[in-house]
Amino acid sequence: MTAAAKMETEMSTSTLTTNGIDTAALRQIAQDVAADASKGLARFTVSTAWKGGTRTDTHVAAWHLAGRRLPKDFTLRTDEPVELLGGNTAPNPQEMLMAAYNACMTVGFVALCALEGIEIKQLRMDTEGELDLRGFLGLDPAVKPGYETLRTTIHVSAKATKDQLATVLEAMKKTSPNRWNLGQPVALQTEMVVA
Repeated sequence: MTAAAKMETEMSTSTLTTNGIDTAALRQIAQDVAADASKGLARFTVSTAWKGGTRTDTHVAAWHLAGRRLPKDFTLRTDEPVELLGGNTAPNPQEMLMAAYNACMTVGFVALCALEGIEIKQLRMDTEGELDLRGFLGLDPAVKPGYETLRTTIHVSAKATKDQLATVLEAMKKTSPNRWNLGQPVALQTEMVVA
């Protein structure tokens, strides 16, 4: 086998990754979902148990993709700061919300950069928001219990122009599920089962 033929064979059997993302596999997932929308139906479920005081454990046992149950086994813990009557043993729910928001946008940004062949050297997203506890404590019905604004700053170093990164950012903003979930009204259905 000639050196050129050997190189071509190695290239065809190797996986092309950019930023740790297998771009061929990502494109294949997109093609499969485009051909059959049922392959893109993903369902996520968590179960949160109170652990006393302001502590909770949230268990992730599985997720579903295209009707298939795919097992997982993770536990996420939350607690409130001492000043809010907690033990400060874990991030609080607001920090977890922001962590999920940042993580989702980070994954989208990295994947979109990979598809464009943009190598990322460093990436960090910082998000902050301010709550008025009068809303949470039910002291003033005119005060919202949640955020008016979340502010995110993206720090990125990559082999790309500012315009290329701006294009990726706009695409990520349109496709990030958690960014959409926080930015749009989502129907929230709650029922209670009393033991």
